[in-house]
Amino acid sequence: MVERALSFGSVAEAYERFRTGYPVELLELVMAYAGEPVRTALEIGAGTGKATRLFAQGGIAITATEPDAAMLAELRKRLPANVTTVQAAFEDLPLDTSYDLVYSAAALHWTDPEGRWERMAALVRPGGVFASFGVPIQLADPALKEAAWAARAPYLEDDGVPSPDGTPEELPMQWPGTELEQSEWFGDVRQAVIERRLMMKGVDYIGQLSTVSAYVLLPPEDRDEVFRRTLEVLPETVEIDAQITAHLARRHR
Repeated sequence: MVERALSFGSVAEAYERFRTGYPVELLELVMAYAGEPVRTALEIGAGTGKATRLFAQGGIAITATEPDAAMLAELRKRLPANVTTVQAAFEDLPLDTSYDLVYSAAALHWTDPEGRWERMAALVRPGGVFASFGVPIQLADPALKEAAWAARAPYLEDDGVPSPDGTPEELPMQWPGTELEQSEWFGDVRQAVIERRLMMKGVDYIGQLSTVSAYVLLPPEDRDEVFRRTLEVLPETVEIDAQITAHLARRHR
């Protein structure tokens, strides 16, 4: 997992170019849950700033942390005035400051599970909010999804990241909500879904795949062949299921 977590720097520019951003509905969801003004926020695993720029729209003073220097360099190219950046992994962050909001966009699963929630609780002020969310890269058409799977299968059985705590996909509460419900530091755990469909060129879908850790770690010749085979089965334009699943919790006072 550590190797996969640290693989993104090699594709930082592609990550910024091809990964989808987050809609204003997500910011509204988190702010409505907070129920009071959010003045300070800490972002864990900010990447190239896809979520950073969304939350900066809320006028929040954000400390965006990211362990990968190349990803952070991309973030700093488009840095809002109310954002401070820090190169650091979650596990290395000092615990001497707490925030109204701590959030993580498609990065929490890369953090060390040992002591994760105790450390998180130290970073969220009592009564403050924790939020985690992400956008899976999925073809909306089941037939196309199956064709793409067949194209990559000889080289890559599965391109996803398994649930960190092994929660089956069919259960109503997914990770990290499952762990938050068991945590002694957080309550009022909620899972919310923002439905979203996007249209993009097939070649841009391949561009998104090029930023997924499972493909990044393939030998270059295998990766090129997977992308060639996948592109062959795609139409010029594809529909993407860009549904966002968010988990929200409140730090006990």
